[in-house]
Amino acid sequence: MKVISNYVKEMRRKHKLTQVDLAAKSGVGLRFVRELEQGKQTLRLDKVNQVLSLFGKEVGPVDIVEDE
Repeated sequence: MKVISNYVKEMRRKHKLTQVDLAAKSGVGLRFVRELEQGKQTLRLDKVNQVLSLFGKEVGPVDIVEDE
């Protein structure tokens, strides 16, 4: 979840959006944006995808890389 939260935060800042702006543009609540950027583990994926879609991304299956 840290990868997503860092990405959202970085893209929001790059596009000069406040958390309020991001919430309004993506159609989610401000609380959701805050929890997403804080890396909360239990978030609805449909809402995560709503936010990511603003930046042309979506959550998908990726390989798990185990530490050696």
